Amino acid sequence: MIDAIIIASYFLIILLIGLRSRRKAKGVSVNEYFLSSRSLRWPTIAMSTIGTNIHAGHFLGMMGSAYLYGLAQANFEINAIFGILVAAFVFVPFYLKHRVMTISQFFEEKFGPRVALTYSLLSIALFATVYVGAALFWGAYAVNAVFGDHLHFISDHAVMRVAVILVLLGAFSATYTLLGGLTAVVRTDVVQCLLLMLGGVMLLYLSLTEVGGWGQLYEKTPQLMHLHLPADHPTLPWTAIFGMLLLNLNYWGCNQVILQRALAAKNLREAQIGLLVGGVLKYLMAAMIILPGVALAGLLLDRPLQDPDQSYIVLIDRLLPTGLRGLILVGLFASLMSSVDSMFHSLSTLWSIDVYKRYLNPTASDQRVVRVGQWTIVVCLMTGILFGFLQLYVKYQDQGFALTHWFNDVSYYIKNGFVVLISAAVFLVKPSPKLVFYALFLSIAVSLGLKWIVPDLAYFNRALLTIVLTFAVVAIPTVIKNGWRINVRNLVQIASPNVGYCALGLGVSLIAVHVFFH
Repeated sequence: MIDAIIIASYFLIILLIGLRSRRKAKGVSVNEYFLSSRSLRWPTIAMSTIGTNIHAGHFLGMMGSAYLYGLAQANFEINAIFGILVAAFVFVPFYLKHRVMTISQFFEEKFGPRVALTYSLLSIALFATVYVGAALFWGAYAVNAVFGDHLHFISDHAVMRVAVILVLLGAFSATYTLLGGLTAVVRTDVVQCLLLMLGGVMLLYLSLTEVGGWGQLYEKTPQLMHLHLPADHPTLPWTAIFGMLLLNLNYWGCNQVILQRALAAKNLREAQIGLLVGGVLKYLMAAMIILPGVALAGLLLDRPLQDPDQSYIVLIDRLLPTGLRGLILVGLFASLMSSVDSMFHSLSTLWSIDVYKRYLNPTASDQRVVRVGQWTIVVCLMTGILFGFLQLYVKYQDQGFALTHWFNDVSYYIKNGFVVLISAAVFLVKPSPKLVFYALFLSIAVSLGLKWIVPDLAYFNRALLTIVLTFAVVAIPTVIKNGWRINVRNLVQIASPNVGYCALGLGVSLIAVHVFFH
C-alpha cells in the first residue's frame, strides 16, 4: 500500500506540474508552444535532454542485456558522448545560426524541400511507431511485473493487463504534453530526471552492496567486466563501436526529439554547456543501468534467469523493502514519462511546422498550427499504442528474447540514412540534392541486402557497412566535383575557451574509459 501511495503521488505531482502551463497554451505563439520562446538555460537543457534519452527500456531491456553481456552494453551509453560533442560544437551552431525550429528546416536550406519533407515523414513514422511503442511497452511491462498480483481486477491474463496499462500510461503523458507544450515538457522532465537519478543511484548502491562491492564483480563475473567483446561476438563485437559512433551522429546530431531543447536554448553557450553536462550524466546513467545487471549475474551464478529482461524486477523484489520499492519505481516511471512526452511534443512540431504549415496550410495562424500540433499528439498516441501491442506480442512469444536489440535492429534501417543525410549536409560541399534524396532509400535497400547476404553479421557491423557504402555513393562524386569541406575552423564553433576546455576533458575521459575497461 505504501508503494502504491508513493507512485500515485508521483503521477499526481507530475500532472499538476504539467497542467500549470495549460493557461499559457491558450493563444500562445508557435515559437512559445514549440520552443518555449527560445529561453532555455543549460540546467534545463541538460536534465530534460537526458531525461528524454533515458526511458523505461533502459532499465529493463538494457539492464537485461547487461546481465547477459556485461560492461559491453555500456558502450550504448558512454559512446553517446562522442555524438554529444559533435552535436554541441558542429551541428547545433549551424542550427542556431539558421534559427531553425525543426531540423528539417536546416535540411531544406541544404538540399531543398523534397529531402526535408522525406526526413520529417521518416522521423515521424519511426518515432510515432517503434519508439513511442517501445517506451510505453516497457513501462507497462514493469508495472505488471511488480504489481501484477494486485492487478487481477483488470484481467487474469498478463498480456491483457500489460495492454491496458500501456494505454493508460500513454494517455496520461499525452494529456499534459498536449495542453502545455514544450514548457510543460521541460518542467516535468527536470523533476523526472532528478527522480530517475535518485532511483537509479539507490538501486546501484544496493546491488553493489549485495554482491559484495566493486571487487566482487571481477571475482564472480570476470567475463562481464570488459567493454570490448571478441570481434566474432554475434551481438556486441568490439567492432560494433564504430557503428555506434556513426549512429550517434544521427541520434544526437539530427534528432528532433533530442535536440528540441538545444534549439530552444537562450544562446549557443547555454546549449553547449547543457549538452556537455548531459555528456557527463551519461557516465552516471551507464553505471545506474549496467552495473546492477552485472551484479545480478554475480548473485545468480547457480540460478540463471530465463528472461533477462526481468533483471530489474528481480533486483527490486530481492533488495527493496516496502516504501523504498515505491521510490525506485518512481524513477522508472519518471524515465518513461520524460521520454514519451518529449517524443509526443517533437513529433507534433515536425508535423505542424514541416508538413501542415509548409504544405497543407501556409497561411494558418499560430493558434491553428498549435491546434494541429495538439491533434498530432493524439494520433501519435494511437500509433504508439498499436506498436506497443506489437512489441508486447513479440516479447510474450519468447520470454527469453532480448527485446532491446530487436528494437535497435529495426530502427537502424531508417537511422542509417539519417547519418548519411547529416554527414552530407555538414561535411560535403554542395552535394547533389537528388543524390542525397536517393541515398536515404538506398541505405534501407543496402541494409536489407546485407542482412540477406550475410545473415549472421552483427547488426551494428551491418549498420556500419550500410552507412559507409551509402555515404560513399554521395561523397565520391561530390568530392570529385567540389572538393572537401573539412576545415576545423569553419566546422567547429565554441562559445568560450572554458567551454572548449570542458569539451576536451570530456573527450579525453571517453578515451580513458575505453583504455581502462578494455
